[in-house]
Amino acid sequence: MDEHQPVSSSEASAHKTVRLILRFAPAVVLIAALIALVLSGALKHLSLGELQRSRHDLEGYVRAHPVLSVLVYVAVYIAAITLSLPAALVLTVTGGFLFGPWLGGVSACLGASLGATVVFLISRLTVGDALEKGVSPRVKALEEGIKKDAFFYLLTLRLIPVTPFWLVNVAAGLLSIRLSTYVTATVIGIFPASLIYAGIGSGLGKLFDRGVQPHLHNLITPELALPLVALAVLSVLPILYHQYRGRQAAKAASVADPASVQ
Repeated sequence: MDEHQPVSSSEASAHKTVRLILRFAPAVVLIAALIALVLSGALKHLSLGELQRSRHDLEGYVRAHPVLSVLVYVAVYIAAITLSLPAALVLTVTGGFLFGPWLGGVSACLGASLGATVVFLISRLTVGDALEKGVSPRVKALEEGIKKDAFFYLLTLRLIPVTPFWLVNVAAGLLSIRLSTYVTATVIGIFPASLIYAGIGSGLGKLFDRGVQPHLHNLITPELALPLVALAVLSVLPILYHQYRGRQAAKAASVADPASVQ
């Protein structure tokens, strides 16, 4: 068959249809899975109250299958973040309760980072490339400015969760930020909070034994207040560093071109 034979219109149409399916299928599957999960009522089980009721079964399973338990936990965390469920805090506290502060914190960070990366890649695949081609020059310039300091923007948003976690995942994909930058900033940004909240979760057993209702405010002890304050301070550091870099760059520019400051 001649390699240079022109492609027929029907073949071109078929190829275009396949590309569209491959492009939008992951997003459609996620939306369908989320709708099915909501309708099934399974979300009500993602609570500390449900953890209290199921604690003995879960603890027994972890003792019998320690490695598999961690793998299942990470898989559940990945699924929750991929579906953008509001369950990250409960899952992280659960990880601390089941596995202790260190293993629970690391497992939560791993699951959250992998789930966030899946959402980032789906967002880029579905909309990112098309958005790149259709933006105005002004928006393009703004996008390039954000991408230039993407690591610090992302790190700040991860340390200071004022923006919903899922929204940061989607927006980063739309801006086509480098995958390595996104993953690095995400892991570094969520790791401290993962350890702190897993540490909080490691104290759940004492509350369960006393029959105390499992609310997060009951878990904040003086020993954990200091790490929370440290996390708040840590979250401001990227902003301060970014401002420092801006002042240094402006100073260097003024030295290089004295006429620009006259």
